[in-house]
Amino acid sequence: MPTIEITTTDDERIADYVRLTDVNLRRKLETDRGLYLAEGDLVLRRAISAGHVPRSVLVADSRADAVATLPLPPDTPVYRVTDDLAEAITGFHVHRGVIASMNRPVLPDLSDVLDGARRVVILEDLTNHTNVGAIFRSAAALGADAVLVTPRCADPLYRRSVRVSMGTVFQVPWTRIAPWPQSIGLLRDRGFTVAALALSDDAEPLDRLARDAPQRLAMIVGTEMNGLTARTIGAADIRVTIPMADGISSLNVAAASAVAMWALRVQS
Repeated sequence: MPTIEITTTDDERIADYVRLTDVNLRRKLETDRGLYLAEGDLVLRRAISAGHVPRSVLVADSRADAVATLPLPPDTPVYRVTDDLAEAITGFHVHRGVIASMNRPVLPDLSDVLDGARRVVILEDLTNHTNVGAIFRSAAALGADAVLVTPRCADPLYRRSVRVSMGTVFQVPWTRIAPWPQSIGLLRDRGFTVAALALSDDAEPLDRLARDAPQRLAMIVGTEMNGLTARTIGAADIRVTIPMADGISSLNVAAASAVAMWALRVQS
């Protein structure tokens, strides 16, 4: 595919890629422009395979050969820059050498995401994009059918979330659930037992729940610092905890989610 050489950081054609390290700016631009960024040729392949449409691609000279094999639509602009200029544009070392600006898809309805699902993971107010991406990767690997994110949860399509997920954010069905936690009732109406992963006095051990897990289960995990809100814990059907060794009270939310997803996986 022909490439377009870019030689300056202020070229308007690459505006989607400028100052990627400014998180607040990225959130605003990605919302206003209806875009997200896919970093690396593997992630880009998975995005395209999922039906997502690239707006353009920025490639460093050292990885120009990677673009030649990508299944890009024929009219996709491919901007080629030196490795040093790629770093100057984005604000970091582009070690994967390929970044694509993608049209942000419309999120599906909650009912469509839940249709046929048996295991659902709900992310309440997570703020760390790395944790969000890691949970999606575990969901894909361990058989979760869907992920739901609350209104204040970090964006699964933020660049770091997409990268850490290795593109599985395009594979696992997901959408936002609101209002929260009032929407827990919608899950219950659809036959889900709602479990809160929390350090509550009445929480039952995860392995006990796994021995007789309900047919449809939605598991809620909470923020990195404070866990789930009291309101959410109270609204859930059951409270669940992962038994720990003495002196250890909790795991990182991504690790805890992976442990719970493995224990509660549907076994055929």
